[in-house]
Amino acid sequence: MPLVAHNKLPTFERLRNLGHEVLTLDRAEHQDIRELHIGLLNMMPDTALAATERQFIGLVGDSNQIAQFYVYPFSIRKLDRGAEARNHISQYYFDFAELTAHGLDALIISGANVANPSLDQEPFWDALIEVVRWAENNVASILCSCLATHALVKHHYGIERQLLPQKRWGVYSHRISRPEHPLMRGINTRFDAPHSRFNEISRSQLEEAGLTVLIESQEAGVHLAVSPDQLHMVYFQGHPEYNSNSLLKEYKREVNRYFDGDLEAVPHYPEHYFSDEAIEVATRHIEEALKADANGEARPEFPEKDLESLVDNTWGDTGRAIVNNWLGLVYQFTSPDRKAQFMPGTDPHDPLQLRT
Repeated sequence: MPLVAHNKLPTFERLRNLGHEVLTLDRAEHQDIRELHIGLLNMMPDTALAATERQFIGLVGDSNQIAQFYVYPFSIRKLDRGAEARNHISQYYFDFAELTAHGLDALIISGANVANPSLDQEPFWDALIEVVRWAENNVASILCSCLATHALVKHHYGIERQLLPQKRWGVYSHRISRPEHPLMRGINTRFDAPHSRFNEISRSQLEEAGLTVLIESQEAGVHLAVSPDQLHMVYFQGHPEYNSNSLLKEYKREVNRYFDGDLEAVPHYPEHYFSDEAIEVATRHIEEALKADANGEARPEFPEKDLESLVDNTWGDTGRAIVNNWLGLVYQFTSPDRKAQFMPGTDPHDPLQLRT
């Protein structure tokens, strides 16, 4: 069954308008269907807070409808928030203590923006680790995205991410390295996935710690890895949740940062994302904006709508399929009447198996 709109979070209505099946709470309560309760720790900055919320909740709603999905967005203290974002969180988000009292089946943790050289120096570090420590013993699986992956492998294994020469962002070709793993069921052996980060954790760092790399790109590095038990921790270094225009909106923010004086150089385009025509449109905008500045004139508006029509989504189906597989495993592991039992192999290179 689909998502359940169990509070007044605007995302539920937005997803319904986009064609997702979203049940009202009254309708859901009158159906004898199993429920899965998924927490969503949203640490993204104000500009991406609602978009990230929609992306991850939409991914859950696009699953194979094995259950009714209740998704509970929440955030943590000591994240720098403006008044609008604080109000949104106060109105629609859940309190972590309340969620621990009622319990969750699984947890998703988003990325975040950081400012310190070491992640454990971030103001939100202690609050994040508090959530993780609870989840380690109380949910079937934790799925991490980008910065959350970097933070949790540091917490669990002492792995330090490495600064890249320049920002790695764009859409890259990937291959599956462990096709027999249950998270890879029905996934194409080669596909695209977006990345956006200044740091990375390498395959060798992950494997030395006993983790299993499932998906990798020659150009962009590791996309997906799992903990030695093969399910409890699912580490995305890329962004399976991104919409078609997510990188475009990020590029727009970077361009605006350049013109506001926060960046010294014009940001480079997200790799393998803009078509030749899109590059022409973006280049023309930069030239016209620079000319307007030089002449003391108002800058032209960023051509977001024109560029949206020129970018493609070549990763969405794969991202949804992987999350669908993950939810299926969570469903099997948490089923109150299941005959199968979670049996992680002793060999970290053996995939998780569900044995009767």
